[in-house]
Amino acid sequence: MRFALRRLYGKRKEMSEIEKSNVNIVQAPDGIEGPGFFVTMLDKAVGLGRKNSLWPLPFATSCCGIEFMATAAATYDLGRFGAERLSFSPRQADLLMVMGTISKKMIPVVRQVYQQMAEPRWVLAMGACACSGGIFDTYSVLQGIDKIIPVDVYIPGCPPRPEQVIDGIIQIQKLAESETTRRRNQPEYKALMEKYGME
Repeated sequence: MRFALRRLYGKRKEMSEIEKSNVNIVQAPDGIEGPGFFVTMLDKAVGLGRKNSLWPLPFATSCCGIEFMATAAATYDLGRFGAERLSFSPRQADLLMVMGTISKKMIPVVRQVYQQMAEPRWVLAMGACACSGGIFDTYSVLQGIDKIIPVDVYIPGCPPRPEQVIDGIIQIQKLAESETTRRRNQPEYKALMEKYGME
């Protein structure tokens, strides 16, 4: 009996310590809740799942790739944002991170990787080279990947700091959370794909 009371007192003490700690609980999407049930909009529930489970495909060609490695390492820990599982297969990725200089010979490869990705997919251009060609204003370097594929978020810098990369990931998360599940079927999105010569 004494042992059971001691265990019960210990559990209560643990719960009170947890309640006093600074643990931030993620807010559930807006909805109606009660004992044993929770009702919300499908778009909000799907958006919450997409936001916290991004699978990035790092397409790194130069120094921005090294900066991304620092972001994913222990000091900055990109895994805190639900993007820990890097995918090197486009069919299992939903976030294409283009980092570094893209030469014109690489255009077919970048387009093919983008088209092989499953919907919904997002693109993040990291660094001055991916955003605008950077210092390489030459005939052989593509002056921004938005000439060949649609870009959702640009991260400027040469190379950008890990804090900027994390901010870019957060911007992608906001897009993923707020995007309707039917956006990809809308005429505006289809017109955008036609502009880039894709279906």
